[in-house]
Amino acid sequence: MAGEPQADCLFCKIVAGEIPATVVRETATTIAFRDISPKAPTHVLVIPRVHYPDAASLAAGDPAAAADVLREAGEVAAQEKVDGTGYRIIFNTGEGAGQTVFHAHAHVLGGRDLHELV
Repeated sequence: MAGEPQADCLFCKIVAGEIPATVVRETATTIAFRDISPKAPTHVLVIPRVHYPDAASLAAGDPAAAADVLREAGEVAAQEKVDGTGYRIIFNTGEGAGQTVFHAHAHVLGGRDLHELV
């Protein structure tokens, strides 16, 4: 069921503390942690604590949680000191877009020129 933890979801297991992650920020509704395969010097994932398979279903099912993810992405950028030089917030939705974990999440990328990443 949408919004409920999923036993087979990697990110739900991180939320539950069952799998370790390098957490950089936490709120009551989100967790932000370093990507294990970074594509830029700053590459942090921001996830909602609630489970939705992708950004569109999160926005439709829990708009407040979607807003929290975006707000925290900005806070991560400021904390990582990439807010002044520029950063990206990316939501991959579906396998064809490169989504590999089907728990809504935002990638915060920065710390280098990102022109070649589209």
